[in-house]
Amino acid sequence: MSDFWSAWVLILTLACLGFICFVLFSTWKVQRKDSTEETVGHEFDGITEYDNPMPMWWIGLFLATLIFGAVYFILYPGIWPGKFDGILGWSSTGELKADQQKHARQYQPLFEQYAAKSIEQLQENPKALSMGKRIFLNNCALCHGSDAGGAFGFPNLTDHDWVWGGVPAEIKASIMEGRNGQMPAWGPVLGESGVRNVASYIRDLSGLEVNATIEDLASGKAAYATTCAVCHGGDAQGNKLFGAPNLTDDIWLYGNSQAQVEYTIRKGRNGVMPAWKDILGPEKVHLVSAYVYSLSHKDKTAE
Repeated sequence: MSDFWSAWVLILTLACLGFICFVLFSTWKVQRKDSTEETVGHEFDGITEYDNPMPMWWIGLFLATLIFGAVYFILYPGIWPGKFDGILGWSSTGELKADQQKHARQYQPLFEQYAAKSIEQLQENPKALSMGKRIFLNNCALCHGSDAGGAFGFPNLTDHDWVWGGVPAEIKASIMEGRNGQMPAWGPVLGESGVRNVASYIRDLSGLEVNATIEDLASGKAAYATTCAVCHGGDAQGNKLFGAPNLTDDIWLYGNSQAQVEYTIRKGRNGVMPAWKDILGPEKVHLVSAYVYSLSHKDKTAE
């Protein structure tokens, strides 16, 4: 937490403790000292409340709770690290750092050992792939799925279709540095008829059934050549330098229906793959890269 929020929590906690003490002792001071048969005048479902003082054991519990809270607060505040650490110096942040250091001492040598091996070599090491899988499940599965099968807008990592390249170095670069895929919106340039014709032409290239005339497909091809070919190539095979996908296969990141393809062309798409080098570190990225690479090369992976 920032210093502001740490101070806010500290002040709020002390204020609450002070208010509770004030209410408790104020009530205790003004209440009658002896027992009586008088009631406070409240009745609910035939039950009335006597106007008697709180039992001492009840007050004792309140006092014990307050004392415990005060002692705990002094020993283990953990609210303002470096400025108010408590007598024992414990904080959740410090505990986390200690656990991370322990983890690093225990596993860092193993990570470094695997980092010295190539991704292809790690495919022959089931333990390394198992570690890479656990890292993947903890960090990558949220978008790509626990089976790495992807979802709408998130690529399938188990096939052989790689927008940015599927060799080990390219997969590792994607994970380390992240990727930004930007498809511009062509609706204002092409117009609705142009969007429809280009979508039909592209779907026809991938072998999908289209409801378009020969003239519409020819118009779509001409529009494609002047707008889309610079990234996807004249043959529509894609270009990994730009992250432009192959438009002639049957793999569609955002869907292959006429409406979905038209939407992509009309509105554009923006996909962001975060950079993991500062989050995982190079050694863990190396293991994840090996695991991801193995998913599309299972025939070469040791079972």
